Amino acid sequence: MSDTLTATAVLDEVEGGGQPVVNDLTIHVATVNGSGSQSSNNVLMRSIFQMGVPVSGKNMFPSNIAGLPTWFTIRANKDGWIARKKEVDLMVCMNAQTAREDVEALQPGALCIYDAPLNCKSIRKDIVFYEVPFAKIAIELTTDSRLRKLLTNMIYVGIVAEQIGIERQEIIAAITKQFKGKQKAIEPNVAAIDKGLEFARANLPKQNKWRIERMNKTAGKIIIDGNAAAAIGAMFGGVTVVTWYPITPSSSLCESLIDYMKQHRIGPDGKATFAIVQAEDELAAMGMVLGAGWAGARSMTSTSGPGISLMAEFAGLAYFAELPGVIWDIQRVGPSTGLPTRTAQGDIFEVMYLSHGDTQQIALIPGSVEECFQFGSEALDLAEMFQAPIFVLSDLDLGMNNWMSDPFKYPEKPYRRGKVLSKEKLAELGGKWGRYLDVDDDGIPWRTVPGTDAPSYFTRGSGHDAFARYSERPEDYKATVDRLAKKYETAKKYVPQPVIDVRRGAKIGFIAYGTTDFPLQESRHQLKSERDVETSYFRLRALPFTDDLKKFVASHDHVYVVEQNRDGQMADLIRLEVGDDQKKIRKILHYTGLPCDARSITNAVLQMESNRDEKVVRVGVDKRVATQMVSED
Repeated sequence: MSDTLTATAVLDEVEGGGQPVVNDLTIHVATVNGSGSQSSNNVLMRSIFQMGVPVSGKNMFPSNIAGLPTWFTIRANKDGWIARKKEVDLMVCMNAQTAREDVEALQPGALCIYDAPLNCKSIRKDIVFYEVPFAKIAIELTTDSRLRKLLTNMIYVGIVAEQIGIERQEIIAAITKQFKGKQKAIEPNVAAIDKGLEFARANLPKQNKWRIERMNKTAGKIIIDGNAAAAIGAMFGGVTVVTWYPITPSSSLCESLIDYMKQHRIGPDGKATFAIVQAEDELAAMGMVLGAGWAGARSMTSTSGPGISLMAEFAGLAYFAELPGVIWDIQRVGPSTGLPTRTAQGDIFEVMYLSHGDTQQIALIPGSVEECFQFGSEALDLAEMFQAPIFVLSDLDLGMNNWMSDPFKYPEKPYRRGKVLSKEKLAELGGKWGRYLDVDDDGIPWRTVPGTDAPSYFTRGSGHDAFARYSERPEDYKATVDRLAKKYETAKKYVPQPVIDVRRGAKIGFIAYGTTDFPLQESRHQLKSERDVETSYFRLRALPFTDDLKKFVASHDHVYVVEQNRDGQMADLIRLEVGDDQKKIRKILHYTGLPCDARSITNAVLQMESNRDEKVVRVGVDKRVATQMVSED
């Protein structure tokens, strides 16, 4: 195909007899918030998944009222690459507000199925347009105007299915799962699917450029979002007190946990064995978590960046008084209210140094829904082991979007409660106990739980000595904060260790964390297959850094830290950690609110490798990337 593509040429390619692209396409649905499209889009995604094709779904929705634009992107890829891809192959255009912008963003040769009144075909000449009178078709299904609006979405599912080869029985199975076997909901939706299939067969040219064909790469796998996975993990981890205040995008974590606990944590007498409380604000929720942790309960909360800001005072108390509790931070775009329904990794500094004074918080960073499940339990263990707040840094993309995963493994290890003093242990210590006394040289003192036969103590957020007595003596304060620093060093051995892949001969190293892992893995494949560039990879899973980090940076010429914030927060922490090798650190920064994509990373690496003076590339928009030179540091 030439660069001067005509509509006829595009149509010839789409309808022609050439070899189709099989099990590798991106579907983009542009509609309006509150239209019921989420169920339809999930049905479409799950149908592809059930045909054995790896798939992911990303929902981009407005943060305020119904009727505003929303988009849902499905990526199917036979090789398992499921990060966001900027290029769209097939779009369903249903929103008059954004139709022109949506169509103009398509790559030449894409297929656009659109609602007839939008007249999208007048916008461009290098796109294939299929016009569909959705309202007219929906009238044939029901006289109920509200139901017609909902069923319209299932009509486009049927049309897309017919165009790309999704099998009808898989759509029916997906609908049955979506509506939980409720026949009254299933029947009209199946009828709408069939209307879409029939219309496409009778009225639309058959496109042959993209096809979904049955394969076997999803057998035994599940689809779940990170917040639900975290909730299940916390339940298996023995959480008993959950306090929270609703905030996007974290609310569904506690909402899911409420449902799971009601199913699985009701005692034989019909009474709950847990307490889940909606607090008046995030500060109150944090205070309740710490009170419960002090009393011996496994406790947690979930929030996002603005909530973390409000929790700062209690986070300092928890660090200094050494109180256990877990805080899930499902990161979104800031500062302030920012973009509540967009994703980011911008809370690194905020969480690590949360509170005034010399504070260093422990944080876990899951990179998949499976790790959300694992860290749901792991965080509760670590909170009690280190008698400290444990933060878990997820993000909106991981927390609220759907991801494939192997089924979660049933936990078999006992809970790790850490140093909880018993009567026997007190005797072993010779009857002498100090609440903040380090007897094992690991920075972690022994604590007691009220109501047991161990001694009680007074918890102090003010200056104190090793025996929890009030003190303003300089030597007592220095001893306390030095011991806390030692405890942080000890944590390096117990937090989730990094995942390291060092390739022989690789001069380029990558460091990433969280959901940036998905596009980075794909970018490494692009660099190797397209340019024969071998790379190594260090995936962070926790703060504090382990000693492996310095070794990794030292063994490579350039190390690219890829993250989703403006300033490269993690990269700056790494530069502080590695000392003289900090000159090797380069930043690739993506902060549009959309998930990062592989091609942007690949292009940024090639750009900086060709110009060694560049140290920062800011990507994610289709304009010239902003850069920073070494001399500007």
